[in-house]
Formats: sequence, structure tokens, C-alpha cells
Amino acid sequence: MKSIALLPGRGLYAVTDGPRPDLLDVVAQALAGGGRVVQYRDDTDDHLRRRAEAADLKRLCHRHGALFIIDADVALAKDVAADGVHLGPDNADPGSARHELGADAIIGVSCLASLERANAAAAAGASYVSFGAFFKSPTKPLAGHAPIDLLRKTAALGLPRVAIGGITPDNARLLVDAGANFIAAVSAIFGAADVRAAAQRFTDLYSIDRDHGTPA
Repeated sequence: MKSIALLPGRGLYAVTDGPRPDLLDVVAQALAGGGRVVQYRDDTDDHLRRRAEAADLKRLCHRHGALFIIDADVALAKDVAADGVHLGPDNADPGSARHELGADAIIGVSCLASLERANAAAAAGASYVSFGAFFKSPTKPLAGHAPIDLLRKTAALGLPRVAIGGITPDNARLLVDAGANFIAAVSAIFGAADVRAAAQRFTDLYSIDRDHGTPA
């Protein structure tokens, strides 16, 4: 059986913040600041606009050598041939998404603060798991708290781990040092006055391997 695709590399995982007229421009700035992955998150039911934006964003990401992931919507991910889909607790299961999108698709699973859910996601063929919120999140203020040590405890899964929730360039170092392969951010990037500079600050956390003093 063909091996599943894993989320490659390390770095900034930028999550868009819903409908906005300058969406392509701010995503381009985040990519210029070193973003490695962009997740398109838009919970509205404007299907025509969402499809057009997703197609444009995929092309933009690929020009920058970045991956493009759709939040929750497996059908949209398949329609625009996105690199993959990110699934929350109430979305399709990883196996169903994998069946729809194929072995080469990146299938991410939000595990909140649950080691049990992470183990189940790994068994179901997830490409990566995400945990959070690690800090108080302005995007999801009611989100539960995930302990930083969860990143260390899940290293044995053998899957890339994404940290999310209230993360800023000032507190992200703790998560990188604990083993987060990617730092996911919403408002800390797309709510910043200078999106490119904000993205670059996250990217810089991964630019030097602190253990060896060499470029990561």
C-alpha cells in the first residue's frame, strides 16, 4: 500500500481569518514572510466566492512553494485540488477524507488537548496532528487549554505536530523548543499592521537550530 503524505518541513502555518477584501494581498505578505503552509478558513456559505478564493490562493501558495490546505471542507479541497484538508472534531473522519482526496493529500486533524484523539488520528492515517489552544486565543476565546508538555508526549507518534491558539512571536519559542514542527497563527499574522514582518518573526524561530547553531 502506498505510504500517506506527511506535512513536510517546519515553520509557519498561517490560518486565514475569514472574508476580507484584501485576502490575497495579506496572504501574499504572509508567504513573503516565510509562511510554509496556508489554511483557508471561511465558514460562510458563499460557495462561489469561496471556490474562487480557494483556487486563487492555491495558485498563490504554489508560486511561493507553500502548501495550501482547506479548513474542514473536503468537497472544496477536492474541487480545487488543494494540497489537503484540515479536520476539526466535528468534521469528516480522516479515513473518509483520505478516501476522497487520495494518498497524496495532506490530512490534518485537530486533536485539541487529547492524546487519545491524536493516537486515533495517527491510526486513521493522518498526515499531521494539531494541538491547542496553548494560550488564550482571541480567535476562539472559549477554546480549552492544551499543556505545552503535550508536544513532548506526542513525539512518539511519528507525525508532524502543529501548535495553535493564542500564539505570538513572543510566546512561540516555548512551543518550538517543546517540539512543535509548525506554529499556526491567525490574528498574530493577519491582524498585524505589517503582515510580512509578523510572519517573518515566526519564520525566524525556525531559521536557526538552537541545539546545533545551524540553519534549520
